[in-house]
Amino acid sequence: MSRGRTNPWLVLVVLCAGFFMILLDTTIVNVAIPAMLSALNTTLDQILWVLNAYILVYAVLLITAGRLGDLYGQRNLFAIGLVIFTCASALCGISQNVGELIAARILQGVGGAVLTPQTLAIITSLFPPERRGAAFGIWGSVAGLAALAGPTLGGALVTYIDWRWIFYVNVPIGIAAVVATFAIIPDLRPGRRHGWDVIGVILATTGLFAVVFGLIEGQRYNWGEIGSYVINIPEVIGAGACLLVVFIVRERYQREPLVPLSLFADRNFAVANWVAAAMSFGMLGLFFPITIYLQSVRGFSALTAGLTLAPMSLTSMFLAPFAGRLADQIGAKYILMTGLSLFTIGIGSLIYIAGPDSTWINFLVPAIVMGLGMGMTFAPMTTVAMRNISPRMAGAASGVMNTTRQLGAAVGSSVVGAVLQNRLATTLHDQAVSQSISLPAAFRAQFVAAFNSVAANGFDVGQGQNGAQLPAGLPPSVVQQISTLAHSVFVSGYIDAMKPTLVVPIVALALTAGVTVLIKRDAAIAQNGESAAGDLRGDHAIAANPVVDHAD
Repeated sequence: MSRGRTNPWLVLVVLCAGFFMILLDTTIVNVAIPAMLSALNTTLDQILWVLNAYILVYAVLLITAGRLGDLYGQRNLFAIGLVIFTCASALCGISQNVGELIAARILQGVGGAVLTPQTLAIITSLFPPERRGAAFGIWGSVAGLAALAGPTLGGALVTYIDWRWIFYVNVPIGIAAVVATFAIIPDLRPGRRHGWDVIGVILATTGLFAVVFGLIEGQRYNWGEIGSYVINIPEVIGAGACLLVVFIVRERYQREPLVPLSLFADRNFAVANWVAAAMSFGMLGLFFPITIYLQSVRGFSALTAGLTLAPMSLTSMFLAPFAGRLADQIGAKYILMTGLSLFTIGIGSLIYIAGPDSTWINFLVPAIVMGLGMGMTFAPMTTVAMRNISPRMAGAASGVMNTTRQLGAAVGSSVVGAVLQNRLATTLHDQAVSQSISLPAAFRAQFVAAFNSVAANGFDVGQGQNGAQLPAGLPPSVVQQISTLAHSVFVSGYIDAMKPTLVVPIVALALTAGVTVLIKRDAAIAQNGESAAGDLRGDHAIAANPVVDHAD
């Protein structure tokens, strides 16, 4: 091995570039949902799999990817993840149907999972505990920048070019990041070899798939039997939950567990993981229904919808570095509590304001309040989780942290999607019955039946849709009347369904804000910047400008 001096701040820039690409893809995909629904001629529950196939694969493989980084070098795994993700992005762009797109998204999930845990692990290795808050603040501001660039850049691409370019845009970013990776990032090798918990991987993957599948597809099958199969949706969800319980129990007795449960002995790490899951639950739970509302209900273009949410991301991007540094100085407990509370209040304000005639200006204040909450959450949350983690445990801890975050996102999108579909089945019927009285009596039953069939056939809420197909065989004299009425039913029904649906992430975030009282004040902060009483395993972090080993 040769030895050389590495500037950790320059390494941080490259890590953030790769992380930015992963987050950019997530936010861009959300704003393009209505366009993909229409272009691919698919339905709401099918398009949910474009989101959740990626999230599910991503979540399941994060722990294993962290172990691979410990074994083969975190820089090498970071580069491999970039290559896989970049190639998968190109495949997403050339997909001709929803099946091909979902398959390419699965491959993207593999690339994202390989890449992501290496970022936190390398940061933890290169920065001492008392400097990590500032580093994580910059890392967190990247989340804000991606959240800003995703809706605005994605909206522009969808509006003026084509939705496929939301994936093509990753290709040049990925190529540049791969080159910079080998030029700047040191090849750190903790040197510890790990075993492989194959059974654990199978249990976790199967259990998570069953739960998420049941939540996404439940409304389509009326929460009963799945087609001609003897198994029903509740049994699928129950079986998945049982497999996850078996997985957790089994992990307690494994010499090389897939999830090192001993990490949760640190109360701050446990609380931070809960916050990470809840925040992802809330964000995905919000973005999915609100994107459809802005484009399909309010009729905004993808670009206008993105710009409507931009103040949230812009506020978060600028606040995150300051929140990270402040967490280094005074601790993160009350910063996190305030951030989660503000994000919750922002969602509540948005729900209250959202109506059939709301304009982008109506959402400005709620968006800024949510941005303040996001900016005060991400960096302090990561600081709390990783401050006391030794470098040799950084890969495992990073994998666990990102896994819980992605599981929160998967559960959030699937739960909120299931609740939204369930509420739509009721509200569309109620609105159709209520408004059909303005139609000639001969067409009322057929009009109501068209909306009743939506739940069974899959919700079609893409751009320009009314929420249901118009009845066939209508006289030309009533086509315009029914088209206008169908749109009115969809608008009213969707708003009536969306508002109670978004109560779900509000409750989750409000409870999590209370959980932050369990965070313990860090000893290093209490002693005016002195080193904490050792890392979890007695290791010491490398200094801010360390001399690191480079593997040949």
